[in-house]
This record gives sequence, structure tokens and C-alpha cells, in this order.
Amino acid sequence: MADSSHAEFRIVGGHPAVDLVNTVSPRVRGGSVEHDYLTSPADLLAWSRRIELIDLRDYSAIEGTWRSSPELAVKALGATLEIREATYDVLAPHAAAAVVAKDGVKRSQGSAFERLMLRWSAAAARSMLIPTANRERGVADLVVGTSPAQLIPDRLVVAAVELVRTVELRQLRACPVDDGGCGWLFLDRSRNGSRRWCAMEDCGTQAKIRKLGERRRATAVHPV
Repeated sequence: MADSSHAEFRIVGGHPAVDLVNTVSPRVRGGSVEHDYLTSPADLLAWSRRIELIDLRDYSAIEGTWRSSPELAVKALGATLEIREATYDVLAPHAAAAVVAKDGVKRSQGSAFERLMLRWSAAAARSMLIPTANRERGVADLVVGTSPAQLIPDRLVVAAVELVRTVELRQLRACPVDDGGCGWLFLDRSRNGSRRWCAMEDCGTQAKIRKLGERRRATAVHPV
């Protein structure tokens, strides 16, 4: 769950593409959003560094490029938000406990796949294979994000496409909105697959407090 601070909301998804999905709260398909944590290029740059999508060298290159050409920063933010929503539209129908609002979503899942593929194709065109030597496995590294202007959305869409190709659906869950959760997605990698909340410290604790209050009120109204 996220608080009102852009800097302090939790990173709980277990994958960069899922963490991207979780930059709005609450997460209900077709529902309203109370908080969007990526409202500016500066937000995007800080968040990308925080989840270690980029390193300090990348940060400096991107910041310098965006500062000299603000229109490129706006373009990168727009691309990132499109990737975010397309990724959510693809994943949400398969996430346990995900909620669809009454009016649903206007975009079809098919068009979400298409949007991801278009962004992925553009990212692939800006990627490079770099030969490496003296390794036990592989003879080259794939470098995604050779253009600082679009480095962040390029890396995010490659991560998103890889996730939708390989995700174990039994691990894909949503923090239960019906029980007071925020709807954020996460990968449940717990040993027994019992994780229910995005973070027990946030949504889980708040749900317990709310239920305790409901029980106390019920007892006060209907004393035993």
C-alpha cells in the first residue's frame, strides 16, 4: 500500500514490471485512482533509481538528456505510463483476488498485448548485443536502453514482456480490495503460497484494525 508521499511508498511487487503497475493506488480495473506516484519525469527518474532499474551512470545520462530536451522527458513519461497500463490490463485478469470495477476497462486485453509489442519492438531497435569473452555461459550481453532519452521505458517494456511470457500464475496475486486492500499486484514467492497482502505492515494491519473495530462496535450495539 502507498502513503501520500511519492518518495516513501512501498516496493512490494517482486518484479520491476509489477512494481511499475503498483505506482497507482488503489488498483482496481476500471476504477478511480487516488494516488498516482509517477506524475512527472522527476518522479519517474527517482523511482527508477530506487528500484535499481538504472544505476548512477544511467541516472546522470538520463537527467542530463531530459534537462536539455524537456520534450523527451515528457515523451518518456508518456511511454512509461502506457506500458504500465498495458501491463496491468494483461496481468490483472489472471491475478488471484484482483477486482474489476462495475464499468470494467474500455481497452481490450488484445490491444494491451499490441501496445506492449509496439513498445517492445521500439526498445529492441534501440538495444545491442555486446560480445563478451571468458565466460562459462553465453558469448554476448544484451544491452537494453542505448538511448538515454528512452532508456527507462525501454527497460521496463522488456521486463514486462519477459514477465508476461514467464510468470507463474499461481504466484500472481492482488492485494484484496474487497477486504480493504489496495489492489496492488505482487508475486507470492512464500514457501507455502500463503501471502495475502501487498505488505502485512500496511494493508494487512489496517484490515485487522478495521475488523477489530467492527467487532467492538457490534458488541457495543448488541451486548452479550
